[in-house]
Amino acid sequence: MLTLRLIRRFGTAPHRFSTAAIVERASSARNSVRKPSEVSEPALVKLKNEKDPEKLFHLFKANAHNKLVVENRFAFEDTVSRLAGARRLDYIENILEHQKTLPQGRREGFIIRIIMLYGKAGMTKHAVDTFCDMHLYGCKRTVKSFNAALKVLTQSRDLVAIESYLSDVPFRYGIELDDYSINIVIKAFCEMGILEKAYLVMVEMQKLGITPDVITYTTLIAAFYKADRPMIANGLWNLMVLKGCLPNVATFNVRIQFLVNKGRAWEANKLLAFMRRHKKFPEFPDEVTYNLVIKGFCRAGFFEMAMRVYSALHNEGYKPNLKIYQTMIHYLCEAGELDLAYTMCKDSMQKNWFPSVHSINNLLRGLRKDGRVDKIDKAKHIYSLVLKKAPPFPAAQIEIMNSILSKN
Repeated sequence: MLTLRLIRRFGTAPHRFSTAAIVERASSARNSVRKPSEVSEPALVKLKNEKDPEKLFHLFKANAHNKLVVENRFAFEDTVSRLAGARRLDYIENILEHQKTLPQGRREGFIIRIIMLYGKAGMTKHAVDTFCDMHLYGCKRTVKSFNAALKVLTQSRDLVAIESYLSDVPFRYGIELDDYSINIVIKAFCEMGILEKAYLVMVEMQKLGITPDVITYTTLIAAFYKADRPMIANGLWNLMVLKGCLPNVATFNVRIQFLVNKGRAWEANKLLAFMRRHKKFPEFPDEVTYNLVIKGFCRAGFFEMAMRVYSALHNEGYKPNLKIYQTMIHYLCEAGELDLAYTMCKDSMQKNWFPSVHSINNLLRGLRKDGRVDKIDKAKHIYSLVLKKAPPFPAAQIEIMNSILSKN
């Protein structure tokens, strides 16, 4: 059975508690649950401020029927995350198993949340078991809860367990896979580096009557580009178009990213121009597209072209974001284009977007090394803007910037 296979695969890892240990500790924790405190402070505030894992557990259990707590996604996720950080998997099991027995346990959406929380805690077997046991809580299964458990399982990167789940569970519970199911698997296989198997999943999905969508193709194209196999990536692009599935902005950005990484800035710019001529949506191209092309021209030393693309960004009604400023400042400093780097850095800081400390230090060093009065004044102005940052930079970093400015 799948459950037994998952016990063998996930129940013996050295960083996990044994089943007996979890049950014993969970039972002990269950018997020592405290009653709600009668202080006036709201439960959500107390949960947020509580640092001790044991007290956090008891506080959550004491409010198990408080809808303001259990229906608050952030409070639930934050509690589980902190207990997982403290390696109190027994507390997590106690909380989540108890929640299943309450009225909300009959809602599939709530069970999906339980499955995903088990996944975030690294408790893969518990997540899969939750899906398999949904009938015990009077909760109907659909492909949505199946996909939630599948997503958690793929995070384990256990190929045998994933294939076992896909072959056994849909048949056992009468689940029909959808395109989202397939995309979860393809994404996982791509991240695992088994690209041929990921492609074969796309082929097999069509035999099941499931049509690959733009996410399917984009995931595969990105993976093959990343693996430096552009011929296959380009072939998938052509196949996608041939099948009547048009690329979206993410698909274009994947190809532009590859071209930039290969130093082919002019080809990336041609693709940007094509996107501008054939706008499908208001954000086509988007800020990511412009940032990639700007980065490509900066890396190649074509700063005039980078500024033209930057101007085109404004003309299209976009406003530059921190990533675009960071890209420009970084490469302008490397090329010694200090005046332009200063202007970009000043504009960015005045919008409360601060580039990396490394870029600021490089700019300060360049301006200070020049030695001319106007350059020194610019360096001082950048430093004055640094001091206005809220929240501030760490004192040690500010001290380094000050020492750069003070050198003779």
